Amino acid sequence: MSERQYVIRRARILGGEPTDIAIADGVITAIGPDLPLGDATEVDATGLVALPGMVDLHTHLREPGREDAETVLTGTQAAARGGFTCVHAMANTDPVADTAGVVEQVWRLGREAGYCDVQPIGAVTVGLGGTQLAELGAMADSAADVRVFSDDGKCVSDAVLMRRALEYVKAFDGVVAQHAQEPRLTEGAQMNEGLVSGELGLTGWPAAAEEAIVARDCVLAAHVGSRLHVCHLSTRGSVEIVRWAKSKGWDVTAEVTPHHLLLTDDLVRGYDPIYKVNPPLRTADDVAAVREGLADGTIDIVATDHAPHPMEDKECEWSAAAFGMIGLETALSVVQHTMVDTGLLTWEQVAERLSAAPARISRVGGGHGRPLAVGEPAHVVLYDAEATRTIVPADTASLSRNTPYAGRELPGRVVATFLRGIPTVLDGQLQEVSS
Repeated sequence: MSERQYVIRRARILGGEPTDIAIADGVITAIGPDLPLGDATEVDATGLVALPGMVDLHTHLREPGREDAETVLTGTQAAARGGFTCVHAMANTDPVADTAGVVEQVWRLGREAGYCDVQPIGAVTVGLGGTQLAELGAMADSAADVRVFSDDGKCVSDAVLMRRALEYVKAFDGVVAQHAQEPRLTEGAQMNEGLVSGELGLTGWPAAAEEAIVARDCVLAAHVGSRLHVCHLSTRGSVEIVRWAKSKGWDVTAEVTPHHLLLTDDLVRGYDPIYKVNPPLRTADDVAAVREGLADGTIDIVATDHAPHPMEDKECEWSAAAFGMIGLETALSVVQHTMVDTGLLTWEQVAERLSAAPARISRVGGGHGRPLAVGEPAHVVLYDAEATRTIVPADTASLSRNTPYAGRELPGRVVATFLRGIPTVLDGQLQEVSS
């Protein structure tokens, strides 16, 4: 059927020389110049970079419980527009995704939506309460096939409980993704502790609160021989600790968000809650360090930490505002701006850090994270790296508008996204899909 066959013309795979890509029945069937069209639909990709479908290891979809901020449908539509073919949905929903029933519900909602695959992340502790392990094995054995567990939004601060979780997930090759934040060091904290917090009179959030947990958990993971993933790493010290852990051969991975690659705590001077995020925006030195860490492989992946909030939770005084920013539709542009255009990463390395590595860490199936090659699943993104765009909050598929890039000019835009050979986005516009 022609609607399931496409020939993408003159795409630059990983920024290379122009070539054609033929897709049929969800698979890449041929790559080469001047491929025959036959009954296929032609897609003009002249000048566009072709990347494998991206995988986000850290997305908040808010459903069930906060459908006023986001739903699985709207969140995955935003993901498709950003070039993602798979997102991992964090567990801090209402009810919390701490049972097989809830993770299966989220997984099925993703299948019904059809815009990208949704892989639920299970909570480490019951109700994110930090006192009792959740049903990790039951979630792993469920239809959702959960392999990543996180109390993100809260730290598993109890060292004994964290050790037990790390031991437990070994049974099914799982990984614990830690929100590194020592709670006693961050009580009432509003922003990064430093020069700016002192000038503004806002309670500071010390880098040591993150680094202490990162160091502790690296040692714990090594002690029990398990896998640890550090969520949204944000400080120079954290980069150095992860680099040390990797030098020891320990099975530790880490992520950085787009906003921590670009934005600094200096933006908080205007008291605009759009810049209130957890972990907080750090210093220019920290930004330089996480860029270096991502470039040299100390930081394995970029993950969005897409955190939608309704308007009333952000358009209020700083102290009452919610932590978090949306980021699915701007992630690739920020990575281009901070890492590619600066010469720190090639497009091949972008594909590793935004597709192959996150899929590998999460053990996700569905052909995600695979290269653009004949016989591989047709998860394909076409990206115009030469374009520039001014970010307009209303121009998003998300239900929320809390982007920190409003009015900012960023490079690049996603032109098309294919999920198993079916276009979810063409010419920058969402397409009708059937699950």
